[in-house]
Amino acid sequence: DKLFGGSGKPASGAPDAEQPAETTESAAAGQGGETATEAPPRRSMFRRFGGLRNTDIRDLVAKEGRLVDAAFLSELYGILVRTDMGGGPAREIRDRVGSEFRARKVHMGDLLGSVKRTVKELMAQPEQPITWAPSGPTVIMVVGVNGSGKTTSIAKLSYWLRQQGKSIVLGAGDTFRAAAVQQLSSWAERIGVDLVKGEAGTDPASVAHRAVARAVETGAEGCIIDTAGRLQKQVNLMKELDKIRRVVGKVIPGAPHEVLLVLDATAGQNGLSQAEGFSEAAGCTGIVLAKLDGSAKGGVAIPIRQRFKLPVKFVGLGEKETDLAVFEVDEYVDGLFSGAAS
Repeated sequence: DKLFGGSGKPASGAPDAEQPAETTESAAAGQGGETATEAPPRRSMFRRFGGLRNTDIRDLVAKEGRLVDAAFLSELYGILVRTDMGGGPAREIRDRVGSEFRARKVHMGDLLGSVKRTVKELMAQPEQPITWAPSGPTVIMVVGVNGSGKTTSIAKLSYWLRQQGKSIVLGAGDTFRAAAVQQLSSWAERIGVDLVKGEAGTDPASVAHRAVARAVETGAEGCIIDTAGRLQKQVNLMKELDKIRRVVGKVIPGAPHEVLLVLDATAGQNGLSQAEGFSEAAGCTGIVLAKLDGSAKGGVAIPIRQRFKLPVKFVGLGEKETDLAVFEVDEYVDGLFSGAAS
């Protein structure tokens, strides 16, 4: 199954809430057989965010339709911006509707059809969640600013891969934050994956090297490497990420095969600007859009797709390990405008 998720409730079961703080690197024992975590139920990817509110659309277009004029287009623009898609995409959608229907009466079905087509064009991307190495372990680097949901996203991705029968090694490369290593250790034990870690302040590249070497040694199919979320200077961060890339590439030529950038869907422009530095330094191949629930209205995926020019590969819809889904454009658009269609 490509799509799944959890119950929709806050994750009281997150490891920092109820799991032991300390664990060892011995979690690999669970990889050969069944894990204690049950397979997630199949569910819609975007049930949790509201998209367009019914009242907004009903006020804009009555049952008998409405003339598309300057006032109509202005109101449409305001409604679209409130989905968090931003001014650029909202203007593009508004202008498309204006060119198709100006001076004509438009009904809800025609309006939604036009809006959805434009959003799908803006979000068009290949549907390949993970690019797998032709042979040997596939190495996935995960980058992002502290607080973006990076560590939890790694846990979710590990669980997602485990549900597909993949054996995984984690590398706790965010060695500058003891809490990140501790949290990843708890997740590894819970999910049933091997973990390689070092002492606090250990060179992250050395942890990455050992993790990839462990994956090769054990015949694991995937190796996911956590990285630092912040260093004292941006240039230091770029050098560190580049070093990790070079080190793992020496163990497995062509690695890393994926570099995923975790973005917080609730972050403001400042958060996105910080993340651009990671994208440039690490050579990112895709985005994991975290925290696309709660206060996130969903439309934020559109400007993120345009700004970073990277495919959105996964979305996080909560904090449990099951709260991850492969991003699919058609389902995303249907979910974003589900309120308008009801």
